[in-house]
Amino acid sequence: MQFTSIKFLMFFMIVSVLYYVIPHKLRWVWLLICSYFFYMVLNPKYAILIATSTIITYLSGLLIEKANKISNERKSIQFKKLWVFASFSSNLGILFLFKYYNFFNESLSHLLHAFSISNHAPSFDYLLPLGISFYTLQALSYTVDVYRNDVLAEKNIGKYALFVSFFPQVVAGPIEKSKNMLHQFDEKHNFNYDRVKNGLLLMLWGVFIKIVVSDRLAVLVNTVYNNPNHYKGFTTFTATLFFSFQIYCDFMSYSDIARGAVEVLGFKVTNNFHQPYLSRSIKEFWSRWHISLTSWFKDYLYFPLGGNRRGNFRANYNIMIVFIVSGLWHGATFNFIIWGGLHGLYQIVANFTKPLRKKIVKTFKIKTDVFSFKFFQVFITFMLVNFAWIFFKASSLSTAITIIKNIFYFNPWVLINGSIFELGLDSKDFFIALVGIILVLTVDILRRTKDLRTSLAKQNIMFRWAIYVGAAVVILIFGLYGPGYSMQQFIYSQF
Repeated sequence: MQFTSIKFLMFFMIVSVLYYVIPHKLRWVWLLICSYFFYMVLNPKYAILIATSTIITYLSGLLIEKANKISNERKSIQFKKLWVFASFSSNLGILFLFKYYNFFNESLSHLLHAFSISNHAPSFDYLLPLGISFYTLQALSYTVDVYRNDVLAEKNIGKYALFVSFFPQVVAGPIEKSKNMLHQFDEKHNFNYDRVKNGLLLMLWGVFIKIVVSDRLAVLVNTVYNNPNHYKGFTTFTATLFFSFQIYCDFMSYSDIARGAVEVLGFKVTNNFHQPYLSRSIKEFWSRWHISLTSWFKDYLYFPLGGNRRGNFRANYNIMIVFIVSGLWHGATFNFIIWGGLHGLYQIVANFTKPLRKKIVKTFKIKTDVFSFKFFQVFITFMLVNFAWIFFKASSLSTAITIIKNIFYFNPWVLINGSIFELGLDSKDFFIALVGIILVLTVDILRRTKDLRTSLAKQNIMFRWAIYVGAAVVILIFGLYGPGYSMQQFIYSQF
C-alpha cells in the first residue's frame, strides 16, 4: 500500500477518524490491528517474520530484566549477555537469510571457483520482506536499551508489537528508540485541529515532491541507467545528477509523509531528513541524511567499537567499519559496500587533511564566514555525494564503472540539439522536473531558518486555502500517475 496511493489515503482516513472516536485505552489495539493490516497488504506471509522478531526481542527484554535481579553480579551479567546474544543472533540470522544469504553464497562460489572448487549450496528464492532492515534494527535497539537500563522491559506484548510495527514507519523508518516511542502509546492524544492540519500539510508536501518531482526524475534516470552503454557524456551526467535529486526527493517525501501521519495521530518521531544537500562536509551530511540510522550506528556500533576514545587511527578504523556495515545494510551487493566505503573514506581523508586545510586558510587569509566559502564547501560536498550515488543506483559494479567512464565523454551538443529530451521526458516534463528541483531546494533553504507551516498559519484564510487547493491542483495536473505510468516504489522501502 503505497503512501501516495488512493488506497492509503482511504486507509489513513479510516484509521485517523476511528482513532479519535474509540476510547483511549483501546487506541493502541486499533493501531496494532491497522499496522499489521497495512503490512499484510504488502505481503501477508511476511507478517510472520515481523511477529517472530517482535516475540524474540520482547522475551529478551523480560529475561534481561529478570537477570538484573540476580544477586550474584557476575552471574547476572553473564545471563544478560546471553539474552542479548540470543536476541541479536536470531534476528540477524533471519535478516541474513532473507537479505544476505544469496550474496555471500554467490561470493563464496566465485572465490571457490578461482581454486577450481565447486559450491553446491542451494540458493534462497524468497522476495526480500519490505522494511525488514528497519524493524530489525528498531527491535534490536530495544534489547540493547533494556540491557543498558535505559528503559524498563515492556510488559504489554501488544504495545511492544505496535512499537515494532507502527505503520507510518515500519517500511522505511525512522528507526525509533524505545525510550522515545514506547511511552507515547500510553499517552492520551486528543484531537487538535492545528496539529492535524499541520500534519496533513506535511503529508501533502510529501505527496507533491514524490509524484510531481521524484517520480518524474526517475523516468530519465531509469532510461539511462538501464541501458548504460547507449548513453555518454552530458546525458549520463544529467541522469546521475537527476538521481541525486530523485533519491533526495524520494526519501524526503517518505519522511515527511511518515512524520505528517504520526503528527495527525498525536505522536512524534525523529525528523529523519534535514536539508542534507546544504551540508558543508560529509560528516554534516550524515547528521542530516537518514538521521535515525546514523544515530543507530553511532550508539550501537561506533561507540561500542570504542568511538574516538582510543586515538585517531582507531577512530578512523571505526568510522570505516561503520560505513561499510551501513553500505551492506542498504543492500547485499558490492556496489553498496563501495558506496558506504566511499563515505567512510571521505571522512577519513577529511580528518587527515584537517590540519593542512587550516594552515592553508590561515596562510592565505581565506575568509571562512562568507557566502562564497560556504557555497564552495556545499558544492564540493554535493559533488562527492553525487559521485558515490553512482554505485548506489547502478545495478552492478560493471554498470557503475561504465557509467563513470561514459560521464567523461565530451558531447555538449546534446543540450541544444534536443536529444536530451529523448530520454523519457519531453521538453515540458524536463522543464517541470527542473522547476520542481528548484522549488524543493528553495523550500529547504527556507526551512533552515523558519517553520513554514507556522508562517502559513499566520496568513489570511483566503491565502491559506489558495495554497492548499493550488497544491492539490498541481499534484492532479502535473503528477505522474494513471495509464502509461507505473507507481514508483519508495527507494528506501526496498532495504
